[in-house]
Amino acid sequence: MGPIMSTGETSTAHTVLGCQITDKTVITLFVILVFSCLVAVVGNGFIIIALGMKWLLRRTLSAHNKLLISLAASRFCLQCVVIGKNIYVFLNPSSFPYNPVIQLLNLMWDFLTAATIWFCSLLGFFYCVKIATLTHPVFVWLKYRLPGWVPWMLLSAVGMSSLTSILCFIGNHMIYQNYARRGHQPWNATGNSLRHSLEKFYFISIKIIMWTVPTVIFSIFMSLLLVSLVRHMKKTLLALSELRDVWAQAHFKALLPLLSFIILFISCFLTLVLSSASSTPYQEFRYWMWQVVIHLCTVIHPIVILLSNPVLRVVMKRGCC
Repeated sequence: MGPIMSTGETSTAHTVLGCQITDKTVITLFVILVFSCLVAVVGNGFIIIALGMKWLLRRTLSAHNKLLISLAASRFCLQCVVIGKNIYVFLNPSSFPYNPVIQLLNLMWDFLTAATIWFCSLLGFFYCVKIATLTHPVFVWLKYRLPGWVPWMLLSAVGMSSLTSILCFIGNHMIYQNYARRGHQPWNATGNSLRHSLEKFYFISIKIIMWTVPTVIFSIFMSLLLVSLVRHMKKTLLALSELRDVWAQAHFKALLPLLSFIILFISCFLTLVLSSASSTPYQEFRYWMWQVVIHLCTVIHPIVILLSNPVLRVVMKRGCC
């Protein structure tokens, strides 16, 4: 995942490239991780192709679908980076976690992770404004203004994600430069002091701040949306008592994708924070466990989108026939 990994101590979870790999648990987790990422790549790739074809045919795309295709594209690229990085660290478990190869992979990972979180947040904000049955003048005004803001919102998200990745890259590069100056000795006390300080304060602060802001925005607006939908559902069921079962099922189907979106997003955010806060060497079981948990969360949501979005569902049925 992020750059805060430690290899000061040599673990024997699995051996270095060229030697026999003995830890079956690590191998199993690695296979599960790669398979999960491949499923996510296929799911997000299908969303990109379906919406991209619609964009080409109609020469336009709704604001909602622009957000959706941006989220799918960021997740697609993120899963490809995750596969590449984890294949590299699986084959080179004792490599220095700030070497040039991992620096480049971390730069892409930091950018795409931040972009994915921001796009999810913007999608949640969009859902709230367009779907919520709130009558406050601000919400009524936003309903008409929001579609025109979507391109600028996406550009702002890309800008914030770029800032996150650049700040993290600066810290990564400082650690590697210090490591190179001291003769590539990861156990050097002075070098480790700088490294541990940056890992403990600099990286954690940047990531938690940059990830928490969009998560708070997402949580606030999705909470407003759920409250609005529950109130609307209660009023509808009371007014139409003879159709109560039919309406209850319809509302439940509408709420289910939103609830899954919220649960998966919050789960992924918490897992990212917890994994970033722990300095886990690449060789250890915990590193691979965190990876599997994080990316299982990101695998499920594209499937939910495919099953709940009418346009994508029709395209998927045509493709299967």
